[in-house]
Amino acid sequence: MGDAALLVVAAVLVIVLVSSLAPRIGVASPVLMVLVGVGCSYIPGMPVIEIEPEWFLMIVLPPLLYSAAVAMPTMDFRRDFRTIGALSVGLVVVSALVSGLVIYWILPDIGLPTALALGAVISPPDAVAATSVGKRLGLPNRLVTILEGEGLVNDATALVLLRTALGATAGISVLGVAGDFLYAVAVGIAIGAVMGLASVWLRAKVDQPVLTTSISFVVPFASYIPAEELHASGVLAVVVAGLITGAKGAKRFTPHDRMTDRTNWRTIQHLLESGVFLLMGYQLHVLLDDVIDADLDVWHAIGLGLLATVVLIVVRVVFVVPVIASLKRSQRKGRERVHHLEDAMQRLEERDFGDDRRKGNAERFLRRRHADATFYANEGLGWRGGAVIAWSGMRGAVTLAAAQSLPHDVPNRSALMLVAFTVAIITLVGQGATLPWLIGALGVRGTSREEEARELGILLQELRESASDVLDSATLHQHDGTPFDPEVIATVRAIALAQIGDEEERDWEAAPRRFREGLELQRLIVDAEQAALLDARASGTYRSSTINRAQHLLDINAARFDGQLGAH
Repeated sequence: MGDAALLVVAAVLVIVLVSSLAPRIGVASPVLMVLVGVGCSYIPGMPVIEIEPEWFLMIVLPPLLYSAAVAMPTMDFRRDFRTIGALSVGLVVVSALVSGLVIYWILPDIGLPTALALGAVISPPDAVAATSVGKRLGLPNRLVTILEGEGLVNDATALVLLRTALGATAGISVLGVAGDFLYAVAVGIAIGAVMGLASVWLRAKVDQPVLTTSISFVVPFASYIPAEELHASGVLAVVVAGLITGAKGAKRFTPHDRMTDRTNWRTIQHLLESGVFLLMGYQLHVLLDDVIDADLDVWHAIGLGLLATVVLIVVRVVFVVPVIASLKRSQRKGRERVHHLEDAMQRLEERDFGDDRRKGNAERFLRRRHADATFYANEGLGWRGGAVIAWSGMRGAVTLAAAQSLPHDVPNRSALMLVAFTVAIITLVGQGATLPWLIGALGVRGTSREEEARELGILLQELRESASDVLDSATLHQHDGTPFDPEVIATVRAIALAQIGDEEERDWEAAPRRFREGLELQRLIVDAEQAALLDARASGTYRSSTINRAQHLLDINAARFDGQLGAH
């Protein structure tokens, strides 16, 4: 037990060291983790680490996917849902079938269902390496969102396919296999939706940060375990719960809860992702020894892994071509729709509804449609972006766990696991190491810092205008109904009109009543700004990165005011 604890401590220290070193030498952190793991495995006296795949899938995968799903901007996910669905479902299915058939053609003795099961194991890419490189090099937000969304959903597709293929080895009929697949998807989505909504409702009722954080830690497992017990997709349940939590959190959670969630889940996500890649490299040595002990041909298995890698790359490139063509068509249609929607909004302004609420609803609907059309028109992805997507097919955590979940009675199991590990490591190191060069050679760049700062400035100005509206309101009063001191209003107005996040501490002349009154008024302003930010989020007018930066600034201010109010 002590050795295991010491190994965990050493692993965390290695993760911190490698993560800090990777950006300095220009190598993606996951790639360096794998290489360090391989090197550590050859140190004399290092213990053998054996983790049951069921435990890996139950303990590591749920929080890993939940943390990524919570951070996923739902607006971006919605806008690129078709593209994400094509890559995470269609491409995974095609990759599993094609690679499985190639493996069966070379190793017919293992049987077609087992070959397809291995195809399902190596079919889902892991977006961690690609997005870590992309964010560091400034890829367009839309491209990063597509890769992250693909990485969220494709794990569920692959694991359901794996379960389906293993069921076929047990003699289940084709109709039974198809029915199991649809059942796993439908029930997984339903359980995830219920758990996501229930957890948001419960956390909104609890006003103690420690308790709400505790609930958030339970949600991934509370979604995964019931779904798996019902033979549904636990991974899909976790992803759905995370997406719902991320979407509802901006409105239902307190600023302190949002800030705590961001810090905690980023830390958990980084440690788990890095730990998985470190373990992947560490276990390669042991796997090679297992293949040799089973009197199997190591080089034959590695060669088959290389062939499967080539097949997967070719399939991905071919599949991405029509996907990019579809995005180009969406861009052309978006430009046409922008003009039509602008005309519709102009006609709406001139029309007398006789009901302000109906007109407001119609304006919000058209404004959101206009924002979507503008997004498709201005954020298109051409063949350069398509090339980055096609080359971002690195395999990772799920391939590692799924390979170990192959039944022990499968012929040449160790060799098949080595095939999967070869695919994972070759794609991770080979594509992960060359992806920065490809991005640089193609000149793929996202929004400039100047443009991001300009957009953030416009959004913050909108929020300041909402603050000014609160201060100018004729109904402005304290919680007990008394009016605010005019001097307090004047001082708070100066703060509110300053840049959000840059407020100076004001001298309230050491008057406790005036101090508390000023804090209460500032908290009302932050509430108004939060409402305006929610409207901006719903309209889709601004980039999700801009919304998130403004939300972070508001949360910092709100948490400070709440803390000062609580202290007084």
